[in-house]
Amino acid sequence: MRATWRGLPAKRHEVGWEPGLVVPAADGSPLITDHYFPRTQGDFPTLLVRSPYGRGLPWSPQFGLLFAEQGFHVVLQSCRGTGGSGGVFDLWRNEAADGQATVSWLRGQPWFDGTLGTVGPSYMGYVQWALALDPPPELKAMVVQVGLHDPHAAFHADGALRLENALVVGLGMTYQHQGTAPFLRAVLRLQRRLREVTMAQPLRGSYRSGLGGELPWLDGAMTHPDPEDPYWHGASMAESAERLRVPTALITGWHDVLVDQTFEQYERLRRGGCDTALLVGPWTHTSALQRGWPELFAESLAWLRAHLHADPSGLRPTAVHVHVGGENTWRDLDDWPPAAAATSWYPVPGGHLTQQAPADSDSAPVAAFRYDPADPTPSLGGPLLSRTAGPRDNAALEARDDVLTFTGPPLTEPLDVLGPVSARLTISTDTGHADVFTRLCDVDPQGRSVNICDGFGRLRPAGHASSQVTVPMSATAHRFPVGHRIRWQISAGAHPRYARNPGTGESPVDATAFTPVRVTLHTDSALVLPTGRPGLA
Repeated sequence: MRATWRGLPAKRHEVGWEPGLVVPAADGSPLITDHYFPRTQGDFPTLLVRSPYGRGLPWSPQFGLLFAEQGFHVVLQSCRGTGGSGGVFDLWRNEAADGQATVSWLRGQPWFDGTLGTVGPSYMGYVQWALALDPPPELKAMVVQVGLHDPHAAFHADGALRLENALVVGLGMTYQHQGTAPFLRAVLRLQRRLREVTMAQPLRGSYRSGLGGELPWLDGAMTHPDPEDPYWHGASMAESAERLRVPTALITGWHDVLVDQTFEQYERLRRGGCDTALLVGPWTHTSALQRGWPELFAESLAWLRAHLHADPSGLRPTAVHVHVGGENTWRDLDDWPPAAAATSWYPVPGGHLTQQAPADSDSAPVAAFRYDPADPTPSLGGPLLSRTAGPRDNAALEARDDVLTFTGPPLTEPLDVLGPVSARLTISTDTGHADVFTRLCDVDPQGRSVNICDGFGRLRPAGHASSQVTVPMSATAHRFPVGHRIRWQISAGAHPRYARNPGTGESPVDATAFTPVRVTLHTDSALVLPTGRPGLA
């Protein structure tokens, strides 16, 4: 495994392994657990890693072996209903109680010295937040990597289903813990049937052909768009971060599907006075654990050593460390987001983008397009769970008739954008029902347009009057070099990242009739960037 990455720290200890230990869950169900430990005399702190993805590759080497080599007991456990553990997996509902039961079991182990940390990515971050709802006194540090705390937000955005996410999550939770071969077969099946599944009318239940059967927890998550629905009661672990006092390191990537959840976690922890650190790299959800692993491991190890081994020598001098796109460098910051001036960029006819506000007080049409759900605007790059995630050349997307672009003039000096990006949109439609997808791109001197960050919003019916909506577009740390141009891209969807809006007001999950919609953008719309000097010619 060490041969996969360069830059990992030298091994400090030989590692022993106790596989297949049985830990009783809250209801007595057996939770199958592997124990990795340094083959060295003495006391060592313990790391708890609870996973619904199995305990084999890549988790056993990345978390079991590598951390045990550095002087930790590592308890790698399969969540109930996965990896041989008893009971039935039910997204989020059992993690707090099962985590507490595991800590109770740890207290009875002769090698447990009373010092506990947690670490892990994605849903393995969610189980950390679940334990932190009522943190045991032994818990001294957490490291949440590309982590989840709000399942509803992972499945829905402003009333729209995050369709591709839902399917890939269903795939991973169902097959990854079964081993590499079953997982790869399931991936290939979903790839072959993706269009059939995502274009089904109605969408409800269509996932079964792509995922090989019915998944009650996935049905529930996909068909309850309202965060206030009783279905989601107790799902969000936001409360954990509000009052946590356990030192917590957060790691994400600019194109991670959970990047916004990580920023929410950071803001809550800082507001509550918790000791925290934030690392944001040039990664997607999956690449963070692949090519980004040396940075993730170093950050995680330094935090855990500081708070479990009382060795702060590896900590960074500032709370925040971010990768800046465009210049491909890293910056240390005291906080996130840093102080920045909000500058507005306005669309004008002809596809131009300017900082000069429209002269007319009335909102006039600036451009229009027709969105057809039968030929939905495709998703391209950005924060996805698939191999196509991340920055991509947007040329093919921007050539479509249902995508608007507005482009500024070449920059005469570099322009830094650091912080949350948003769009204020005034839009009218002929049906009253439409979505809006808005994206910031960097256009180089050769005309290549690459996505930086984006956001999605749903228009609420306003008759034939125009609707005003503010769409958060996540955040970024990006430098637009001299000669590059800022581009604002606007469309009415990104399929199958988001389920198609049927244009009728009917639920996208149950719709069987789809109506094209004409979308008109008005001049008082604006792209809002946290920038310094505009640097325009």
